[in-house]
Amino acid sequence: MRGTPYPTLGELLRRARATVAARPGALRLRAVGTSRAGRPLWLLSAGHGPRHILTVAGAHANEPVGGVTSLSLAERFAREPALLQESGCTWNFLLCLDPDGASLAGRWLTGRPGEGRRGEGRAAEASPTLRGYYRRFYRPAFAAQPEFPPVASDPRPVMPESEALVRLIDELRPVVQFSLHGVEVGGCFLQLTRAVPGAAATYRRIAADLGIPLEHRPFDGMGWLAESPGVLVLPDSSPTEERDPSGFTSQATWLYAMRHGTVSAVVEAPFWSVAGVSDPRPVAEPRREVAEASEILLGRAKQLEAVVGELGPRSPQTPEEIAHFTAARELMDIGPGVVDTWNSAELATTVGNAVSLGVAARRIPLRAAAMMRQALGGAPALDTLVEAWARELASTFDARWVPVADQTELQTRTMLALARALV
Repeated sequence: MRGTPYPTLGELLRRARATVAARPGALRLRAVGTSRAGRPLWLLSAGHGPRHILTVAGAHANEPVGGVTSLSLAERFAREPALLQESGCTWNFLLCLDPDGASLAGRWLTGRPGEGRRGEGRAAEASPTLRGYYRRFYRPAFAAQPEFPPVASDPRPVMPESEALVRLIDELRPVVQFSLHGVEVGGCFLQLTRAVPGAAATYRRIAADLGIPLEHRPFDGMGWLAESPGVLVLPDSSPTEERDPSGFTSQATWLYAMRHGTVSAVVEAPFWSVAGVSDPRPVAEPRREVAEASEILLGRAKQLEAVVGELGPRSPQTPEEIAHFTAARELMDIGPGVVDTWNSAELATTVGNAVSLGVAARRIPLRAAAMMRQALGGAPALDTLVEAWARELASTFDARWVPVADQTELQTRTMLALARALV
């Protein structure tokens, strides 16, 4: 078995084609656009109903779980067509929104086997390590993430992947749009652009059944309303723009769909879970927790800067190295802005929130170090830093691998429950 049970991008497409060939009347596969590098964007559709549901996978290059979930659910619809016939819907799966990014991040999927304990769950599997994951880590710079096209006032051109997704949304006018994501370390959470009666209780029950901790108050969507632990809802007065720590402002494609009356749901599943993120107990000194997390983030960014400086003048040469360098450099520079955001919000008020903050403070510089290592040819000093920080992240928070079967079950059950509520 390889280091992880996730399929590569090529394997995902081959499996989709084989499934369509085996059940040509039940499933259909078509290209709906191309990436910047000319890779097709593949849409797998099940059912023939007049109303549409859209699932977007692979929006972030380092999050392969959505593709597995999408293909598994499409295969289920092919075996059990009555599931869709009852709803009168066609369910569409965009298998990977960022195939260019996935081709770089997918190198982790072909790495050496994981070490350590075996996963627990409905299917035993090799447990990848955080060290192995980060050694080949890639996640594009903020402005190169196609789920977030720039606002109209931004002079940068819209990526063809973003244009393809917007065209698809306008074509389908989906009742509900799902965006499937994964977080390296932490807990699960759900973001909704509109409150859905019963959704929060259902989501909490699904997570509990699978033994996956809920993020008590996720940092994503900090301006969103926390309807309940692990569930965020977009407030009516919220602007339709997203601003990331680098200053890049975009209109998320799951907010764009609201013009068609679409309810969008962002479903996050952790790869390694941390039980502490769900702890609701209050923290005695929230400001102290924020200060400690800020010190870790800024201190490690400074440490990484020093290591890079000691390597002497080096420049990335290949397009892949340049992509890694650009993303790493951005993460090395956003520390002060992130800290300002942390200090301006009411964070670390619970133990779970403080744990999430501690994870984020370590994850940002670790991502930067991991990509800088690859941009500069795997320098031993950076290799040592990545190894040490990955081990410390895993041990500090007792991060435990979540079997892929459980990650996909969380997303599948959440989508089916929300679809039943909205269709």
